[in-house]
Formats: sequence, structure tokens, C-alpha cells
Amino acid sequence: MNIDKLNYQCSYIKCVLESLLLSVIYVSSLYVWNSQHSRDHPSTIKKRFISVSFMLIFSPLYTWYFINDKTKVPIWYWLGLKWNGIFMSAVSSLFLTCILFLGPICLIFCKNIQLKTIISIENIKSKVTDLIWLRNYVVAPMSEEFTFRACIIPLLLQCFQPMTTIFICPIFFGAAHFNQWIERMHAGIPCLDAFIMSVFQFMYTTIFGAYSAMLFISTGNVIGPIIAHKFCNHMGFPDFREMFQFQEPKRSCLLVLSLVGLILWCILIKYITDPQIYSNQMDWTEMNQCNTINSSNNFEQKFL
Repeated sequence: MNIDKLNYQCSYIKCVLESLLLSVIYVSSLYVWNSQHSRDHPSTIKKRFISVSFMLIFSPLYTWYFINDKTKVPIWYWLGLKWNGIFMSAVSSLFLTCILFLGPICLIFCKNIQLKTIISIENIKSKVTDLIWLRNYVVAPMSEEFTFRACIIPLLLQCFQPMTTIFICPIFFGAAHFNQWIERMHAGIPCLDAFIMSVFQFMYTTIFGAYSAMLFISTGNVIGPIIAHKFCNHMGFPDFREMFQFQEPKRSCLLVLSLVGLILWCILIKYITDPQIYSNQMDWTEMNQCNTINSSNNFEQKFL
């Protein structure tokens, strides 16, 4: 019927708008303080810690409110907060991400950075008291993955298929980083340069967002995306220019290892993201109410 068709089309729009609104609320919460300092100033960081702490409480309540059928699955299952498969989700997500960064990891060893220096007690103490480090490697990955993956993906999965959701969800995540365009201009960077930097950041955060969404949907656990996010923040975007500065044969080895890592990642992701490995019993398709309505319409068109 036309009414049913209109209903499920409206549901698609509703799911997208709900996800968009939560994204806007998350970004807006960072700017409610009207701070005159830069994003790296201690007072700005502390205030934003308060904002994201609020979002860790608000976001799941928001998702729970807009979940249409609250009886099929407990809310913490929707949010990926469960013990089943948590260890495998954490280990496999880290392993898969390390494979992707095979070249950059080898670059670290080529620069003679000793592992014992990285994991030394003195280094750890200096990091945990550094607000910028805490923001980049603890608070941001946890709050962003919880909001943009654990809370937004369930909203989208009510109408969209998992694969479609994997490509829609990261758009909100990538766009949320565009706020740094204004911050860069305030820091004295020319408008065009700041815009180009923000576009580049949008592109690679969107790509990571798709990867993170795949981890969440496949494992049914939020810990995997959080660990992958932490690791990616630590590694940063691969510095291929630095690889080219090495003499042969190190240069060729680093470039080949980067390519091998990408190829292995493309091969292994299919097997490592198998939901059965993680005791993930979530059948996202059954929760897809728009799909149910659409199937009903197809039945009517076919047989009535």
C-alpha cells in the first residue's frame, strides 16, 4: 500500500535525522563553554572532559528513547556493552589494525625507538598526567566510539541494512571533525589551508569510521572499535614521506611492508570479523523494521 510505503520512507528519514541530531548535540556540547583559549589549553580540555562525560550518560538514554522496539533486545546489547566475546573483540581488533599499520610499525623500529623506553614507568607517569595525551588516547576514543558507534549505529540499523549502515554512520563521524576548521583559523592558519586540512581529516576519519562501524556490527561489542581508535590515534596517519627519506634497502622494505599490510588486512578482515567468533548473536536484520515493512509491500505487490 502507498501508506505503508510512505511510512517506511519516513522511517528512513527519521533514523537519519535522529542520528544527525545526536551528532550535533555531541559537537555542540564541546562548545557550550565559550572558551577563549585553544583546544589544547588545560582549561578547555578539562571543560570538554565534562561535556563528553555528560554525553556518555545522555547518548545511551537518547538511543534508548528512539529505539522503536525495546522488548526484542536489552539496551546494553544494542550498545555493545556485554562480556560475551569482549576479549576476542579487543584482541582481534588490535591485531587487525596492527596488520594495517605494518609499515608504520616497522618505521618506528627503523628510527631506533626502543620499546623499553615507551613502556617505562617514567614515560607512563608522564603520559597519564598529560591532559592532551589523556584527551587523544583515552577520553576521545571512548566518548566518540560510544556515541558515534554504540549509540548511533543501533538507530540506523532499525531501517538500514548493516552494510549500508557501515557507509552512512562514518559520515556523521567525519563531519563532526569539521569543527576544527574554525579552531585552526583561530590558531592563525589561513582559511583555505585550514579548510583543506579539515577536508583531508574528514576523508580519513570517515574511512576509519567505516572500519570501526564494521568492527562494532561484526563483534557486537564496543571495546573493539575503542581499542582500534586508540591505536590509530597513537600511530597517526602513515608518514610515507619519512619512509622515502631512508636509504635503500630500508626505504623499499618499508614501502613493501606497508603494501603487504594493506593486502593482508583486506584478506583477513573477512575472517576476523566473523560474528560467530565473538559470540555475537545479534541478528541486526530481524531488528530492521523498515526492511520488514518493505518485505510486506513486496509480498502485496507480488501476490495481491
